[in-house]
Amino acid sequence: MAAFKLGKMVMRSLFKKPATLMYPVIPRQWQERTRGHIENKIEDCIFCGICQRKCPTNALGVDRAKKSWTIQRMQCIQCSCCVEACPKKCLTNENTYTTPSTEKIVDTFVAPAEEPKAEVPKAE
Repeated sequence: MAAFKLGKMVMRSLFKKPATLMYPVIPRQWQERTRGHIENKIEDCIFCGICQRKCPTNALGVDRAKKSWTIQRMQCIQCSCCVEACPKKCLTNENTYTTPSTEKIVDTFVAPAEEPKAEVPKAE
């Protein structure tokens, strides 16, 4: 009796599309609400540190003096607490995941240096 069930399943799957994707050839279509890795638009960041305080895993580091923002990718659980707490909305969740690795990945974003403002000569 079990042979008939197995044969029926084999015959059915011969004429169906595969249930899996050929990943490198066919890229995955991400859902709209996928929480992926955190990205920072560093030009808009004010280095307030609210994201660092809201992070439940302490994966974020903000240094106001050096104007740098650091994330430990393997420690981040992609809960999106920092994204929701950011007052300038410079943090976003991208629709891709952190690349698997055997080593801890630490990404540091540094704000671009501000150009000195040229003085405008006063009209006399």
